Amino acid sequence: MIGMMWNLLLGLGWLLLTGDFSGTNLLTGLVFAYLVLALVQPRIAALSGYAQRLPRLIAFIGFFIRQLLLANLKVAYDILTLPWYMKPGVIAMPLTARSDFEIAFVANLISLTPGTLSLDVSDDHRVLYIHAMFLGDEPALRRSLAELERRALALFR
Repeated sequence: MIGMMWNLLLGLGWLLLTGDFSGTNLLTGLVFAYLVLALVQPRIAALSGYAQRLPRLIAFIGFFIRQLLLANLKVAYDILTLPWYMKPGVIAMPLTARSDFEIAFVANLISLTPGTLSLDVSDDHRVLYIHAMFLGDEPALRRSLAELERRALALFR
């Protein structure tokens, strides 16, 4: 969080120094600020791990968009063709997420993906109950959901 604030402040400082208040100049300032913070990160404890978050975020966005497209295609194909291959059901997925924010983030990502819906979290916050349209290959679904959770949590840890 501190790294993002410094990045924004340095980016705004770039705007003030150049006198050009356009969006592209702001983006340029933010990129330069990110590079400066990545260079000084080893010397400032408050910035530890900041430079690694942006590549992880970009990789996660690419991963999630791919998962989203594949799930949309699978659901659309099943709806448009006969016979239907869906085998709906509810599974209990053990969570590695611990904080309420992490659990909510993972549950919302799962609900955003077509064919899956987060239903409930156990009282001890260790299990997420998920309704899935395609339980024909439950181990593959569990692996896919575990990979989604692992990548999502890597953004915050």
